[in-house]
Amino acid sequence: MAIEVGTKAPDFELKDNHGRTVRLGDFRGEKNVVLLFYPFAFTGVCTGELCALRDQLPRFVNEDTQLLAVSNDSIHTLRVFAEQEGLEYPLLSDFWPHGEVSRAYGVFDEEKGCAVRGTFIIDKEGVVRWTVVNGLPDARDLNEYVKALDAL
Repeated sequence: MAIEVGTKAPDFELKDNHGRTVRLGDFRGEKNVVLLFYPFAFTGVCTGELCALRDQLPRFVNEDTQLLAVSNDSIHTLRVFAEQEGLEYPLLSDFWPHGEVSRAYGVFDEEKGCAVRGTFIIDKEGVVRWTVVNGLPDARDLNEYVKALDAL
């Protein structure tokens, strides 16, 4: 069961595609966070979603908002994926302990061994204000993210 709206977002610490440590708590009081979980780099739907975010990046990475994309891939895989696709926002590795953060948010598919497509918009106080969870084959609508951010 995914984290619900109105819930305090579980804090976490993960490495990004450059090996830097990223903590959700570092954005508290500073920025809203779009926390996006996706199954795996280099897959069709995931690549499409992440490139769509890249193409509208100023909406998701600006003075008020930070985009964080999380998968269960290694940081090395994420580095190559980001370079290949021109992704200039943090791709976070929930590789080890495998799926720990995905599980904390209730979006880890135990049978498949990866996160499903869950997105959480977290306000500056660290509270989940909007969420959507789609199955593995179902892409999300970025326009819904924009509407949710505009409502904050």
